[in-house]
Amino acid sequence: MTIKRLFDAVDYQIENFSKQDMLVSKVDGKWKPYSTKEVKDIADCLSAGLLELGISGNDFTPEGSNKVAIISNNCPEWIFVDLAVQQTGAILVPLYPTTIPSEIEFILNETEVKFIFVDTADQYEKIKSIQANIPSLKGIYTFDHIDGAEHWSKIINLVNKSSLERIEVIKSSIPVSHVATIIYTSGTTGQPKGVMLTHANIYTNIMYSKESFPFNNASDKKALSFLPLNHIFEKVVTYIYFYSGISVYYAENLDTIGINLREVKPFIFTTVPRLLEKVYERILATGNRLSGIKRSIFFWAVALGKRFDNKDNKGWLYKVQLVIANKLVFNKWRKALGGNIKYVVTGGAACPEKILRIFCAANISVYEGYGPTENSPVISVNRIAKNDYKFGTVGLPINGIKVKLQEDGEICVKGPTVMKGYYKQPGLTTEVIIDGWLYTGDIGVWIDDRFLKITDRKKELFKTSGGKYVAPQPIESKCKENPFIEQIIVLGPERKFVSALIVPCFEILKGWMEYKGMAFTNNTDIVNHPEVVEKYQSIIDKSNQQLNPVEQIKKFVLLPKEWNIEDGEMTPKLSLKRKTIMDKYNHEIENIYL
Repeated sequence: MTIKRLFDAVDYQIENFSKQDMLVSKVDGKWKPYSTKEVKDIADCLSAGLLELGISGNDFTPEGSNKVAIISNNCPEWIFVDLAVQQTGAILVPLYPTTIPSEIEFILNETEVKFIFVDTADQYEKIKSIQANIPSLKGIYTFDHIDGAEHWSKIINLVNKSSLERIEVIKSSIPVSHVATIIYTSGTTGQPKGVMLTHANIYTNIMYSKESFPFNNASDKKALSFLPLNHIFEKVVTYIYFYSGISVYYAENLDTIGINLREVKPFIFTTVPRLLEKVYERILATGNRLSGIKRSIFFWAVALGKRFDNKDNKGWLYKVQLVIANKLVFNKWRKALGGNIKYVVTGGAACPEKILRIFCAANISVYEGYGPTENSPVISVNRIAKNDYKFGTVGLPINGIKVKLQEDGEICVKGPTVMKGYYKQPGLTTEVIIDGWLYTGDIGVWIDDRFLKITDRKKELFKTSGGKYVAPQPIESKCKENPFIEQIIVLGPERKFVSALIVPCFEILKGWMEYKGMAFTNNTDIVNHPEVVEKYQSIIDKSNQQLNPVEQIKKFVLLPKEWNIEDGEMTPKLSLKRKTIMDKYNHEIENIYL
């Protein structure tokens, strides 16, 4: 493989299948396309303008190169900035739009960001509120036109012939070993850590993924993009689209995905399991509103879909029934997704197997994959070929990399896709990359000696079903700052939202109840008392204000008895045994997520 820089994708597309709709977004109610040539011209001019602002790669080292940040929802401008920053040799630092100010401040200071691009007035005000605390930050540019703010197009106005010529020289000199982006992820302590990914890391992952999951004759196809581009999964997929000639349409927002799917009629989209769960929940809600024979047929089709198995020939009767179900029920599901979906690729968290089976039965093929940011990210994916797809697994390792399991089941990966390291954290880097092998912290097993199945997390860091990492300990520590909380365990692996089991500090609670004139009977009665529950809701609401949206506790259960060593719930060092407690209170936990 001849390894290229990411920005070379634009020239590749011009040479092989130049498009009139490389990137498309909704503007004033109409879809506005950008051709491949327009994307190239805008990126080149923006690069030249950044040069005029003093942005460059300098010595092409992670420390020496300038950093430019972006915090925005998906849009063509996001890609323009990504390409432009790359072409100067600087490094892009993308952030989630939901990132709280204190975390943004930490990241921008650690990377010494010079400029930041934001989309909306809300994001602009968020950055303005902390700008004084970030000495390196020279300016904020916006994608929306906002009073008092500098619009990103002003950078293009700085361009001259000399800067355009300089950009061409710089582009040709950027090595594939140079860091293209630093993507921050939450650690087990809650402290964000910056994953350094080079052009070579990401490009090889793009090409290995493309080879493992090929799109044939896709240059006339469309994709709908709505997963955050600051996540490496959507970014890699976007560049796969570029190298496959697939046009990229950006959903207006998460609330309009259904409408946008029907408008664009895409060939493919990527998602996280939680969004598929929401689609399925809406479908079931529609079915529940039916009556009589229509209702019976609907739920007959759903039951049929749950039995679907691409590897199991269930006989001619099942096949006939499935054909009928597709004509009477499932065809409406496909129309709701635009009627042209060939592939849905999901990752970031485990997808419920029943959803995979039902959608595949409805001729909406969902392919589950897996990989951490540190591997750029794809490690494995279920394939198009029947024998290379297995429900309940994350598929086969992609071509070009090595995967092994340690004795404890930890998944390790080796290859050119493994990150350069964590920014300014060499010690942490050496802990997770040993002899070239990336230790992912995920526990897995081989199924049929071929397919990888994720079974657990080695550490306590977990992912919600929306694919977002959550570090429970910092949340628990924040909540326990309130004296009314004695013990707490934060829950949510592969679930829709974060929840908690809470043991009150009964001594303090008793004093509060006496003050309020409430009778203190026994612990079981107390934790179910409406005023007590309301009190703890106010405590949790206050703690949530200091957390990112994905970390906020949506529901909780108060428990009447302290966890202790004698009952096996704590270690001799008084650490909570999470698995033991979760198993013991499985009934309460399941009731939270009903």
